[in-house]
Amino acid sequence: MAFDAQNDASDEALLVLYANGDRGAARSLVVRLGPLAYRVAMRMLGDAAEAEDLAQEAMLRLWKVAPEWRQGEAQVSTWLYRVVTNLATDRLRRRRGVALDEAPEPEDGRPGVLETMIDADRAAALQGALDRLPARQRQAVVLRHLEGLSNPEIAVAMDIGVEAVESLTARGKRALAADLAGQKEELGFGHD
Repeated sequence: MAFDAQNDASDEALLVLYANGDRGAARSLVVRLGPLAYRVAMRMLGDAAEAEDLAQEAMLRLWKVAPEWRQGEAQVSTWLYRVVTNLATDRLRRRRGVALDEAPEPEDGRPGVLETMIDADRAAALQGALDRLPARQRQAVVLRHLEGLSNPEIAVAMDIGVEAVESLTARGKRALAADLAGQKEELGFGHD
């Protein structure tokens, strides 16, 4: 299949093509879905290297499931969200036992201009607040408000009901707002 035609193909069609031996379809899926997997992992884990490893692991699992993929049952992206969030949750559970001295240092962003510094501070504050949320709330908030999934898509990815998604995202948003409320001035938002 020509590369242009692969750009127009659905994720599911590309996965079927890959399962039938089309390596170009695999490249197209990596370009299309790899950044999505990395973004979700980064938001959940807060560590770029670990997020990259997790995204690669999720893509490998996609390749393994390709031959058995049952068309029409789920979107490939929804399946991938579920795998990424489950892998991230597992890693976070394992991470809880790590002593503070052994925890990785935050990455140094080295911003060069004021706007970049403010953006970095805001992103760090948000990531810190996300890290303090319970895992299920974090997962729902990341998928809804940072990845833009609908509540029904999140329900499928998290294997829960839509009402549970709504409850988790509402509680998560309230907890984030409360956590970040005292930092408005510090983060450059001033008085609104």
